[in-house]
Amino acid sequence: MDISEAKALTTRRKKRKRVGRGMGSGHGKTSGRGMDGARARAGWSSRGMTGGNLPLFRRLPQVGFSNSPFKKVYTIVNVERLKAFESGSHVTPDLLKEQGIIKQVSRDGVKLLGCGELDRALNVRVHAVSSTAREKVEGAGGAIELIAGPKKPVRNKMKPRAQKPEDPEAPVA
Repeated sequence: MDISEAKALTTRRKKRKRVGRGMGSGHGKTSGRGMDGARARAGWSSRGMTGGNLPLFRRLPQVGFSNSPFKKVYTIVNVERLKAFESGSHVTPDLLKEQGIIKQVSRDGVKLLGCGELDRALNVRVHAVSSTAREKVEGAGGAIELIAGPKKPVRNKMKPRAQKPEDPEAPVA
């Protein structure tokens, strides 16, 4: 057998369906989607559809708990980064942002961590501090002052009912 006598397969790939190309094509007018209805429209998806039944995702119970709304989110600053300030200066979150050490103060504020060394006395005002960072700042002759964070709203707390004043003229039973 010679390579010139080899025949190609009859069909390499299935031809794609060309819809909307006239009535003679067999896929004209409604393009194989039938008459009106949601299925005839663009963007229709059968996910979650179970006829007249309640969808499966609504029949199943809710499971699990996420702690993400309650977790603390701090902007982190290491002690090492405080070398940018002169000795005796008062370091605040606004000053850290102004110097470009942090981009923004996050939801729960700024936390000072103890990575690196500090050789100057600084007065630091932050929202939280680690024990090693406190040791290093106070060891260098500085001081740490904690800022109170934003107060969280109390959710689903029932309001106490107002007490009705007693009527002095009411008969005693």
